[in-house]
This record gives sequence, C-alpha cells and structure tokens, in this order.
Amino acid sequence: MNGNREGIWKRNRPLIGPAIVTFSLLFGPCGLSPVMAWDVWTLSETRRVLREEPAGEGRAVHLAAARGEAESFQILMRSAEGASAVELSAEALHGPGEAALPAEAITLYRQHQLYLDIGTHRNDDFVPGWYPDPLIPFRHPLSGEPLAEARLVAVPFDLPADETHGFWVDVAVPRDTAAGIYHGRLRLTAAGREAVDIPLSVEVWDFELPRVSSLRTALGSPAQRMRGYYRERARQGVEAEPDDWDAVERQCAELLSRHRINATPPAGLFVPQQLDDSSFHIPDEQIGLFRDFVDRYHVNAFAVRHPRTVVKDPVAQRQTLQAYLAAFDAAIERLDRPGIDYFIYLIDEPNDEEAYRYVQVWGQAIRQLGSQLRVMVTEQTYTDNPAWGDLHGAVDIWCPLFSLFREESARKRQALGETIWTYTALCQREPTPWWHIDYPLLNYRVPAWIAWRYEITGLLYWGGMSYWRDVEDPWTDPKTLDRRNRRADGRGPLFNGEGTLVYPGRAVGYDGIASSLRLKTLRDAIEDYEYLAILDRQGQSEQARQIVLPLAASWFDWQRDPVAYETARRRLAEAILEGRTRNSCEDGAASENNSQGDNETH
Repeated sequence: MNGNREGIWKRNRPLIGPAIVTFSLLFGPCGLSPVMAWDVWTLSETRRVLREEPAGEGRAVHLAAARGEAESFQILMRSAEGASAVELSAEALHGPGEAALPAEAITLYRQHQLYLDIGTHRNDDFVPGWYPDPLIPFRHPLSGEPLAEARLVAVPFDLPADETHGFWVDVAVPRDTAAGIYHGRLRLTAAGREAVDIPLSVEVWDFELPRVSSLRTALGSPAQRMRGYYRERARQGVEAEPDDWDAVERQCAELLSRHRINATPPAGLFVPQQLDDSSFHIPDEQIGLFRDFVDRYHVNAFAVRHPRTVVKDPVAQRQTLQAYLAAFDAAIERLDRPGIDYFIYLIDEPNDEEAYRYVQVWGQAIRQLGSQLRVMVTEQTYTDNPAWGDLHGAVDIWCPLFSLFREESARKRQALGETIWTYTALCQREPTPWWHIDYPLLNYRVPAWIAWRYEITGLLYWGGMSYWRDVEDPWTDPKTLDRRNRRADGRGPLFNGEGTLVYPGRAVGYDGIASSLRLKTLRDAIEDYEYLAILDRQGQSEQARQIVLPLAASWFDWQRDPVAYETARRRLAEAILEGRTRNSCEDGAASENNSQGDNETH
C-alpha cells in the first residue's frame, strides 16, 4: 500500500468538486462541422495529475480555511486538438455584507512538468511519465510585479494536443476576514474559444491560525546553499552569480515564512564575538537585527553556531565553553522571544563508536552548564550498538529518521523533559512516507499527522531545500541525487527530488527560489498540525486523537486516500469551533456567577 498511485487513473472514485466542461466550436451551416473539445476540470485533494492522465470530472471549487491560512486547488486542461494562448485570471470573492476576499489574496501558478523515466530507489509502483512539481508564478512572488526575461513563463500557455496540464491556485485568507462563505470565479481563456468560468467558494471559519507555527522546522537555508551553487556555476562559465545577495536572502526568507517554514538569518548574524578578557558578547545591534528577523518571518527554532569554532576540547576548555554559552544566554534574555527553541546541531547521524563518543563528551559538557541552548542530534532514542553505550544525558532534542522512531523508547525520554523531532532522507529501512517526486504527493502531508500522534514537535530535512548541484538544470532534470555512477554496474540508487523542495527562480524571471507542489503540500501539513495544536490548547486532545489515529496509526501504517485527510481536517475545524463556543459559554457563566456572588456579598 506504500506505492505511487498518482499515475494510475482513479476511474471509480469521484474527484473533489463537480462537473467537467467541454466547449465546442461548430463551423458551417447546420452545425455539421467537426467539434473541437476542451476539457477543463478542478481538483482540491492532495495528489498530482500527470500529463498522461485523461480528463477528469469537477469544475466548481469549494474550499474552507481559517483566518491566516492558505488553501489550494488545481485547474486542469486537456484537448484532443490543443489550445493556444491559454490565460487564467482571478477576481475578488464576495462574502457576508460588504466583506470580500481581495483578488490579491489569490496567487496563480502554472504547473511545470518533469519527465521521469527512472523511478526513485524502491518505488516498485513507479510509472514513467511527466510529473508536475515546479510552479511558475504569474507574477513576482513577493512584489506582485510582472516578470521579465524569464526562460519559462506561466501565461500565455499553448496547451499541446492530448496532454493534461494544469494551473495551481493559492487562496490566502487575510487575518481580518470576517467568517462566512465567499463566492467568486476564475476565468480560463484561449484563442478562438469561449471562456471557461471556474466557480470558487471559500468558507472562512471563525478562528485564526497563529502567526508563529507550533511545529518546529529546520529545513536549512536555500539562500546559503545557493551561494555555493552559483559560485561553482560562475567558475564553470555557465551563468553569473546574483548581483544582489541581500535581495535573494529576503526573497527566500519571505517565501519560506509564507509556507510556515523557518527562515534562516544571514550567516554571521547572532554570533558571539570574543573580547579581550576571553569572555564572549553578542552586540546589541546584532540582537536587534535578529529580533527584527524572527519577528518578520515568524521563526520558532534557530540553530546557533556550534561552539567547536572556539572550543576544541569541551572538557579541557570548560571555562571557554561556559563563556561562549553565557553570551547566548545573555542575548536570549535581551532578545525576549521565549517562543523560540535555540539549539546546537551537534553532529549529523552518529553511526559509529567514535561519533557516539563525540556526542557523549560534547553533549554532556554543554548540558552540565545549564545553558538555554539545547543539544540536538539526528539519532534515535535508543543505541545503535550496545557496545558504544547510549546517548542518554547528552541530548535534549532527539531527531530520529521516520523509520527509526520507537514509541516506547521515545516516551521515556519525553517523560524526562526531552524533545523529539524527526526527519527523512533517501529510502531507508522499512517504507515510510518518503519524500520524492515520484512517490505520492500525500507523503509530504502525512508526517505532520503522525508527528502529532507521537507528540513529536519538530521536522528536519537536509539539503537546504535546494540540493541542485548534481544536475545541470533542476527545471528539466529531477535526478537530484544519483548514485548509479558509484557502482561499476551502474545500479546504485537514484532519488528524484532528494534534498529539494524549491527551484531556482532565475528560470522564471528573478533571482531566488520558486515554489513546488511539494512545498505547498508541506505548508498544508504544518497548518494541519496547527489545528491539532489548537485543540491541545483548548483541552480537546483526546477528541483530536480520535480523528487522527485512523489516518496515522504509525510511521509504517497510514491512510493513503487524500480525501480522508480533507474530511478529517474539517472535523478538526468543527471541533475547534465547538470548543471555542463551549469555552465562551463557560467563561460567560463563570463571569455571571462571580457577579452574583459579588452582589450577595454586598
């Protein structure tokens, strides 16, 4: 049940949203000339539609979202004859009274397709074909200005004959939007054809997602990864580096923030400086800049610079280590942002006795000093090898691979106040929701549900979301991690899209990063987690658990039907609204009782 079902047509199950539209142009008297058909349908469940997939059913779109949340859907097209100069436009949605969702709340993209001829390692259900993933924006993703000098443009688009292509539509609900149902339309046009109207309704629920997410993320810095990428390409004479790296940093940070993913501050910010007396200090100017950054981009976790830059032996140089950590502690107090987790990423995947010894020495030395900085290690909560000992007492944040999580062991560490995060990489051990282009898109949504089920509070990924260095052009080559050349028989593993969630923006008209279907789905996952966190805060954890468990039994057993998650999400929203109403009534009753008591006293 862990295979790819997105290239297999779901003929026996209706898609979300009603009815296919076919427009015909008839020529000549009595309408006897051939019919030219254009099939247009929509989809709002979490799955890809490949180029080879036949026309589906569904036109009108019905979304529901909280304030401060974004929801998406796809508009898909297919024609036996093709269509030229296809365009898509959106208008404001109108709701109760004079309320409206402005047209600016709707962001349009065209789905770009990648040809996958070889499946990712262990994908036994792989179907060769054209997979949509990169998203070409209609306008600059931050400024909204028209794009120029792009190699790939969103519109106008020529739809080839007998191919399915699509648009992606984001609807972001502003925080001041009144609850209620909003109606409007999008319009699809093409040369020589009647316009196709896509009815859109958005139900805005009467609650709001917080600006700062509850699920911690540490997915790396695309901007920092891109510096090395473009430096190497410039050295090879392929293309020049960006002229304005500050603008690239800002664009990356803003795009990630809009997807509820932690942005990484520019390198060198919030770093202790050593003084003449051997103490360390983070200047007030840096603290101010860092505060501005975390406030602007809603950061909830930050990996500080490893103390090994100034300390070689944490035992012999205990005083230096203490001074280094004290500088962070003092800065954190002055920063006054208690919702942020500050951690030291101690070592990557300790997989031998020497690495275990490193964690034991460094982790214990740091923790014994009582700093606010927490020690993170990408390792499971039980030992790899009893001969190496364990890492208990040396780790604050455990971050096991999806497949290496064990509930009994993790619960023991959580009971001691330690924290569990998780991550995925490659296709290791038993099948879990692996992150690759040719595995189901739902795999990027499922982990948040499983994480909440186990009280896992963070998600980590490698590659800075932009591991492009092994391909010439990420917009045409999905084989971002190809190890086939490491074996004489050429049969090493291949991973499509490994280490990536974004694409180079230069191809679509700007320096920075461009979104993907996978990034959008991960945003939805983080929003799903927030619904569950809200229910936690409202004292409704058990009610949430009853909704989650049928979908997310474990890392090895999860619901594969995307519609089930939409249904469950609505149930979560209804529970949130019911809880808010009940709490409001209880607060009102308590207030009235207190008032009566005061009157009786007087």
